[in-house]
Amino acid sequence: MFLLHCCVSIHQTRHREASSKACSEFSQRSCEECLRNVSCLWCFTNNTCIDYPVRSILPPSSLCSLSNARWGVCWINFEALIITIAVIAGIILVSIAVCCCYCCYCRRRFKSRPDEEEEQLARKREERRLQSLQRKHERKQKHDEIRKKYGLLQESDNPYSRFENE
Repeated sequence: MFLLHCCVSIHQTRHREASSKACSEFSQRSCEECLRNVSCLWCFTNNTCIDYPVRSILPPSSLCSLSNARWGVCWINFEALIITIAVIAGIILVSIAVCCCYCCYCRRRFKSRPDEEEEQLARKREERRLQSLQRKHERKQKHDEIRKKYGLLQESDNPYSRFENE
């Protein structure tokens, strides 16, 4: 625990020293030393450490060209950093747009699908009902033919009429 506390205090002391010094004091040294202070910008053209121009978003080319400027880390130039951030932001925006469009399309498709399924079920139900009625009618005709053949078919509409005994 003591060791951790010592390391943290050493880091804080170094950070205070780096931030208390002006960026120009790190000129002609190294990029790493300059960029320890987050308000500094390293320019490789003349190995200078400059205060980052906070008023403008990007450092002007009169100060240092974007391909030779380093900010935050020394291994990537400012131009590549901007392009990388722009590409990542573009990918995120495009993926959000695609997700939104896909979700809207899926919702619309799923809303219309039950209606179509219900219509299909209703059509099939109606077809089965018609087939059933047709079969019922055919059965009745067949039974009537059999009754007529054996003389059981009565011509009257009254099904409760008595049989005549001979």
